[in-house]
Amino acid sequence: MDSAENQRLSAIAKNAHIGTMGWSYSFWVGSLYPKGTASSDFLREYSRRLNSVELDNTFYRIPVEKTINEWKKQTPDDFLFSPKFPRIITHTKMLKNCEAETERFIKVISNLDEKLGPLLLQFPSNFGPEHFQSLKDSLHALPKEHRFAVELRNKQWPIEKLTSLLKEYKVALTISDRDPSSEAEVNELTAEFAYMRWEGNRSIVKGNLGRVEVDKNLEIKEWAAKVREFLESDVQVFGYFSKYFSGYPPGDAEKLLGLLNSAEDRRV
Repeated sequence: MDSAENQRLSAIAKNAHIGTMGWSYSFWVGSLYPKGTASSDFLREYSRRLNSVELDNTFYRIPVEKTINEWKKQTPDDFLFSPKFPRIITHTKMLKNCEAETERFIKVISNLDEKLGPLLLQFPSNFGPEHFQSLKDSLHALPKEHRFAVELRNKQWPIEKLTSLLKEYKVALTISDRDPSSEAEVNELTAEFAYMRWEGNRSIVKGNLGRVEVDKNLEIKEWAAKVREFLESDVQVFGYFSKYFSGYPPGDAEKLLGLLNSAEDRRV
């Protein structure tokens, strides 16, 4: 077992489920994936180094059961997937008259069984406070046996009213690097777990070069301190890096895990 796998296993013991937004990037061959790795083996190699992934492809289409079975087969028993809700639900219909699509998505994605992490409802910037009742009705209808997280990009939402609603249904409010106001939300959980996303800036970072484009070491160190606060309170953390953060999200994730593990080592 190499050092990366040791680091991965240590992080699992700390309830830190850290990874990237997607894994199917050919420009990671030669860095995360050994040279010559076939695309069909990307997930298998990915899961040797990291213990979770946010499923971005579910945003565009609902996967078939055969695909889900392949994902399960290629990953360790303790690996967790965090699927993003299809855009037809969150962006096109904005929760209106989408009961059939929601039911189908949850039914299919539930085939991940014990490898299913939180399901993310990510909304566009024009999904504002006027949609409060639709959000409440949808959260009420979601199955209680699953975990859910919400990301709202419209900053007009009244934070107290929103957090009260999410707490009622034990849904996590996503903590993101997109907006400084999320800083105030870091210490107030609305669910029994924390869901974090580091998206970066796509106007600065290309994200397809397979290497670090912007030095984010200081920011990752600062975020590690926040993640550690949750972990020390026995709160599970799900956190995912975008390719637009530093340009090389697998390295960002491993750097964060390394900082968390080194802190654990100092307490032993």
